[in-house]
Amino acid sequence: MASTERAVDLDQPGSAASAPTVPATPTSAFSARAGRFLAAAAPSLVWLAVRLVGVLTLGWLSALNGDQLLTRLSVWDGQWLLAIAGGGYDGVPLGLVDAFGHRNPTTPLAFFPGYPAAVGVLRFVTGSDLELAGLVVSLLAGLVLAQGLARLGELVPGGSRWSGLLLVGLVAAAPMGVVWSMTYSEGLFCACAVWALVGVLRRDWVLAGWCTALAGTVRPTAAALLLAVGIPLLVAAVGRRDGWRPWVGGLLAPLGLLGYLLYVASRTGSLTGWFDLQRRGWNSKFDGGAATLAFTRDTLATGRSVLEVLTVAALAGGLVLLAVCWRQCRREGLPWPLLVYAAGVLVMDLGSNGLMNSKARLLLPAFTLLVPAALALAKRRPSTAVAVLVAVTLASAWFGGYAVTGWSYAI
Repeated sequence: MASTERAVDLDQPGSAASAPTVPATPTSAFSARAGRFLAAAAPSLVWLAVRLVGVLTLGWLSALNGDQLLTRLSVWDGQWLLAIAGGGYDGVPLGLVDAFGHRNPTTPLAFFPGYPAAVGVLRFVTGSDLELAGLVVSLLAGLVLAQGLARLGELVPGGSRWSGLLLVGLVAAAPMGVVWSMTYSEGLFCACAVWALVGVLRRDWVLAGWCTALAGTVRPTAAALLLAVGIPLLVAAVGRRDGWRPWVGGLLAPLGLLGYLLYVASRTGSLTGWFDLQRRGWNSKFDGGAATLAFTRDTLATGRSVLEVLTVAALAGGLVLLAVCWRQCRREGLPWPLLVYAAGVLVMDLGSNGLMNSKARLLLPAFTLLVPAALALAKRRPSTAVAVLVAVTLASAWFGGYAVTGWSYAI
């Protein structure tokens, strides 16, 4: 029996394709533009929301401790970085000293120049004071970091826009996330690092090389990033993939870190000049983790302070997350450069001596450890994911506020 149905000829008059289109109204056009803007700004808005809770909590705790919020946002290392931004390495006030109360002309060289340079440029352009310029640089770096994290969360296998936004929230609410809002260099470093890793995943080798070079001017943790970016660059170059770009990226990547270490060597007269400054001024050297193990043992045995106990918990959490990343890399295709980078940061943090109170802060650059957590949360109901994010935001806000106001020593 022949069917009485017939296909619709979309080219004939009166068909759906030839029906007159309804012109867009100004209201609908505005709504479309607003929707696109909100979609693009979503990572920044998530970041700002989490950090606003942290800053407000810090302000509340500062008032309870008889201090001012702006003063707390630029303490300890922040003072050094702002002083270098204001007067260069040779113009740092004599009142700033190392962990042992000492100071010589080369002591300020222990701090990398990238963040002070950014603050100095912004101060020159805007005419603002140093503290405000430093806080604005940290804010802008956080927004760039948020956009990179969202992109990273989309690029990994199983990723999505939602998992990227969750990753933004989790990183913003890391245990020592208060530092993202202070005049510290972690935010600027991680902004460079995340886009370097995005460049690797997209095989945009020039972007990866440039961002790694910039990161190398900001923090010594760039050594871990250089390893994670350098291996894929080498593989691509040797395999003759993507033409000249891996070669250019490979040439760019080490310039920042090696360039500054060589500069310090020229100022101190020793190729190990920067490492010598760290050892003499802050007792910071690589000891294979012996000091961290001793700190963990003593802290768990005595429970001397909330911050030290929670620092040990954060370090243990980092190791657990590294194991999860390893499993995800083997079974679910998590890109191995993310694992290499996180492992490098952990080795540098756990394997070094120095100020044990800064261990939790030094974990911040290992943000790729949180990628599996973001992917797992994205598979849950949105209400569950949001509840978890709210909980960690509140915990981070208190912990960071306590570390900066209730704790008497540097973080």
